[in-house]
Amino acid sequence: MSTDWLKADPTLAKKLMTTLNQHIQPVSFDPEQTTVRFRNLPFYKNVKFYELTDLTAVPAARKYALANDENVYMVNWTNGPIYEVNQDAPIELSRENVADYVRFFFSYVRGRHGRFIVVESFDDIKWLNEPPQQGRKVMQDLLHPVTFIAEDDEAFTLEALMLFKDSLFRTLVHVKKDGTVDMTDEELKIEGMPVVQDVMMA
Repeated sequence: MSTDWLKADPTLAKKLMTTLNQHIQPVSFDPEQTTVRFRNLPFYKNVKFYELTDLTAVPAARKYALANDENVYMVNWTNGPIYEVNQDAPIELSRENVADYVRFFFSYVRGRHGRFIVVESFDDIKWLNEPPQQGRKVMQDLLHPVTFIAEDDEAFTLEALMLFKDSLFRTLVHVKKDGTVDMTDEELKIEGMPVVQDVMMA
């Protein structure tokens, strides 16, 4: 999945804000002071993913939304909005794009106790203190991209490495054809890592 964001031109941004502001709680964003970026997601045909940055706040406040011509789904860091889009759009998963969906899903969904962060390279980890060279090599040898394992009539199975709080573990990620996500077979690899703790976002 391309992570290249496209900046909406001022005319389009103001038009989008007229629609999106109706769904921003508790306080809407000032269209004149909001930067709007968007990107296409390969598993949705007619839905774009929007990032809204309110420059009047310090630090800048951000909201995210999935939207098409008919509906707006504000990201609230639960799986609810994504699952709703999956049903309405509907989602179209394939062997080629299911790993992109896994990356997207875990980037914008948080559990009650925190977020599972997909880790594919050393640079995906926000270190408080980077490990010494030997530790860095161990990490680089261990890490790998989200890997497709299998597909049947109901779901795709992938293998991924996840960071949860200060622990890295391997897991199987099962993605049903409707986009429902589940994890099994978790295997702890490293714990007590000196990493920046993930924080909840509004």
